Amino acid sequence: MNLKPDQLAAHLAKGVKPLYTIHGDEPLLAQEAGDAIRAAARAAGYGERKVFTVGNAAHFDWDGFIGASQAMSLFAERQLIELRIPNGKPGKEGSPALQRYCETLCDDVVTVIHLPKLDWQQAKSGWFMALDAAGVMLKVEPVERRELPAWIAKRLAAQGQRVADGEEGQRTLAFFADRVEGNLLAAHQELQKLALLYPAGELSFDQIEAAVLDVARYDVFRLGEAVLAGQVARALRMLDGLRAEGEAPVLVHWTLAEDIRGLARARNALDAGKPLPLALREARVWGLKEKLFERALPQLEAHQIEQLVEAASVCDGLVKGLRHPDWPQDPWDGLRRLVLMLLQANGRTRLALAA
Repeated sequence: MNLKPDQLAAHLAKGVKPLYTIHGDEPLLAQEAGDAIRAAARAAGYGERKVFTVGNAAHFDWDGFIGASQAMSLFAERQLIELRIPNGKPGKEGSPALQRYCETLCDDVVTVIHLPKLDWQQAKSGWFMALDAAGVMLKVEPVERRELPAWIAKRLAAQGQRVADGEEGQRTLAFFADRVEGNLLAAHQELQKLALLYPAGELSFDQIEAAVLDVARYDVFRLGEAVLAGQVARALRMLDGLRAEGEAPVLVHWTLAEDIRGLARARNALDAGKPLPLALREARVWGLKEKLFERALPQLEAHQIEQLVEAASVCDGLVKGLRHPDWPQDPWDGLRRLVLMLLQANGRTRLALAA
């Protein structure tokens, strides 16, 4: 059974299951899911708790872990067992041990497995598939920017607060989302602060502006998505944020250049008569980027992409310390210019290039 985080409460209200696996890279949602399962287990009489952490899989006592679920306690008939695997790799002995564990589940023990975000190989492994088949899977992923206003509104409602209806409320939520993007733990803290500062009821834009700190964290790999989506203000804000956070200009350039090279490969395939889906596969474009490329490519001519490739080459020199007479000397100013060129070529903005 696969659950989303917002489905967990309703699921637990019907009773706890013997096995839960929490995996993903959103610490707030993982923490909340674990807290909810522990609370439900305690309420159901699972009075004893044991926690195991796999530091080095090769030296972990897997037999002891399996034995713990089968040992009767002097203090409680039911117990909660948690297994934390921080690197998501149970190792050579751990893989069959977890599969054996899934075969010995009983109603007197609730087990919670904590895992990080897994790659595709780990997700297809025998031990993970055994966990999936035997219990409840809960994947916790970061809340995307487009989903963040609704997430904030739902959390506000849970603490008895709300924003104004209509456009004013949407502007307030968008402002809040901009301040906490990429940092859900901080967003949670800012929401808690609002609950302490103001009574239940409607919150104005001025109240939220005065209270919510700018705690956004930006992912360099999301910058290209913002650019391809034509999100001018967000793309420039992300670029400034990455600079303030001390991100390496060479990594930011590499991300943008990869998208430009992908556009060039896909454009060449289209011009050769290949259908768009095949062109994107050959350009190694998948996931969210695939949808963004589908919208961007029809607006880009071959000569525009050639100019972008040339600009990316110049910018590559800038981030490595080479000067160019027609480009800004500062690498970040050069990256800003490259971002604006991408936005202009994409047909999403008429902004003038920044020197």
